[in-house]
Amino acid sequence: MIIIGELINGTRAAVKEAILSRNRQFIVDLVERQAIAGASYIDVNAGTSPDREAEDMLWLIDIVQAVSEKPVSIDSSSPETLQAALAHVAQLPMVNSINADPRRLQSFLPLIADIGCPVVALSLDESQSGMPKDNAERFQNIAAIFQATRTAGIADERLYVDPLVMSVSTDTSAGLEALACIRSIREIYPEAHITGGLSNISFGLPKRELVNRTFLTIAMTAGMDSAICDPANTALIESLKATEMILGRDRFCRKYTIAAKNGFASI
Repeated sequence: MIIIGELINGTRAAVKEAILSRNRQFIVDLVERQAIAGASYIDVNAGTSPDREAEDMLWLIDIVQAVSEKPVSIDSSSPETLQAALAHVAQLPMVNSINADPRRLQSFLPLIADIGCPVVALSLDESQSGMPKDNAERFQNIAAIFQATRTAGIADERLYVDPLVMSVSTDTSAGLEALACIRSIREIYPEAHITGGLSNISFGLPKRELVNRTFLTIAMTAGMDSAICDPANTALIESLKATEMILGRDRFCRKYTIAAKNGFASI
């Protein structure tokens, strides 16, 4: 399971305050927490105004690279910020994200193709109606993305398709829709990865952690092989390890038993 650590996100009030005040130790703690837990990538989203986003992004990347060997996931909608970050990273990053918007594809794909990095692909077209209303619209957007990435010479295995999981508190069919989308992505684009923000499914509900990890278990059986989440969430890792074992992905149950002995403190 490929885990993209979600904690360094400037849309969160405490993180934004740390960025604006240059509270380095606050960010260091978030990096170390996720790195020790075994995150595959450390997502970095400055979330600040356009006039300072690039500067803030580079500051965050410097901290990640100073205290961890984990690669960075560059989380920005700005081509200028992406270009600056790509020139600044010490190892191959992930780009978060592209979508079916022709302008985003035109500005991002040459940069991504040039270095051959993995990229999160959101199943929406922000130049149109925004969030897709159903799976038919999702797949229209996904097809447009794959057509563009293949034309650009980006291998399917570089894409991490995000079906855009929605909250079941506002639409009780949202979980079923997401699972159906995951199954179809796995069938039609077998070389691609499938990711998504786990916490979206539980928005507005009590005991969100329970809903998140239950969804993760079912989504893994449908074909999800990546998640954007907090890798230091012990309960989540318990479910992840148990699911991998039950799905026959853990030879002799070694990964599960080792994780259990360590209190499920790392992926």
